[in-house]
Amino acid sequence: MNKPPKFDEFLPYGLHSLGNEEKNAVVKVLESNWITGGQEVSLFEKEFAKFTNSKYAIACSNGTAALHLCTLTLGIKPGDEVIVPSFSFSATANCVEFQGAKPVFVDISENRLQLDPQAVEKAITKKTKAIITVDYAGLPSPIDELKEITENHNLYLIEDAAHSVGASYKGNYVGNLANLTTFSFHPVKQMTTGEGGMVTTDDEEFAKKINSLRNHGINKDAQERFGNKGSYYYEMKDLGYNYRITDIQCALGRVQLKKLPKFLEKRNYLANYYFKVLESLSIDLPPIDAATYHAWHLFVIRIKDLEKNSRDHLFNYLRENNIGVNVHYIPIHHHPYYKKKYNFSNDTLPITEDIYKRLITLPLFPKMETFQIDLIKDHVEYFLSR
Repeated sequence: MNKPPKFDEFLPYGLHSLGNEEKNAVVKVLESNWITGGQEVSLFEKEFAKFTNSKYAIACSNGTAALHLCTLTLGIKPGDEVIVPSFSFSATANCVEFQGAKPVFVDISENRLQLDPQAVEKAITKKTKAIITVDYAGLPSPIDELKEITENHNLYLIEDAAHSVGASYKGNYVGNLANLTTFSFHPVKQMTTGEGGMVTTDDEEFAKKINSLRNHGINKDAQERFGNKGSYYYEMKDLGYNYRITDIQCALGRVQLKKLPKFLEKRNYLANYYFKVLESLSIDLPPIDAATYHAWHLFVIRIKDLEKNSRDHLFNYLRENNIGVNVHYIPIHHHPYYKKKYNFSNDTLPITEDIYKRLITLPLFPKMETFQIDLIKDHVEYFLSR
């Protein structure tokens, strides 16, 4: 086949979708007396809790802060172990390291690219306190199997849902399935607050603790201290952090949350179109599960024949043609910090290693159109046929 034309402009792998409603909401806050610690934060939390069918939602500065608030709240400490996938962004393990505990990396299953429940079971020791599962690419984790393990061993389950806002598992929205669930609102995610995060839970004590820890461990929020009925007196009861989020961001988030169903509808439409045009090529397509509603943060393909086609060569070829592919993710145990501290070798997790060598993330975001996917498919096909 002839070489397809190059994209006129660079097409990123992810991109936010903002309009006049978001601008107006942000300007309204900027013109008010409360640009942080005000009602927009609490309203965003209430609306998000309702959307995910969770009892409590606590907004914070980013997805990493959300994860750290979870390990803080659970009392993870030096000497403890927390089971995590290496096939994730580093924050999944860093939130364990922040507490002086040890992240125990466990392999993923090839059919979901998420924690393998059998491998999790084998990794549990007397030091294990929790499991963090990652809803990779937007596919909800096999929660039933993981909850059975945590209940049998008296462990906590944290669902890192940075990829899966709006997804559902067996008819239940992600957000109330684990002890604690975390979300990220980075601009490449399904909805954005610029930077921002959220923790959801059905446990009242966890919610109270997280609410305090995001505000230095103080027992009163800004409205209680600075409102017309406020008091100067407060107490710092725990060593917390400044993980607060602003009203500016939450005003943006409230509008984005209303648009989220439409964003997800378009992502699912585009993902289905990718399946349609790519199914004839010599690649592995993303895993799906009929029992879930996929949020499609990422669309990840895998090269089948590494001897014939290098992932890095495909990456470079597509980038040269203005297609903003990416790789999600470099396994966490490959990073120098973890290699040096724990002396990990690159053959520790065979499935993670194999997937990493073969995968590449194709562009996917609501503003995309099918003709762009057609051209991406032509470039992938041309590369594989050379």
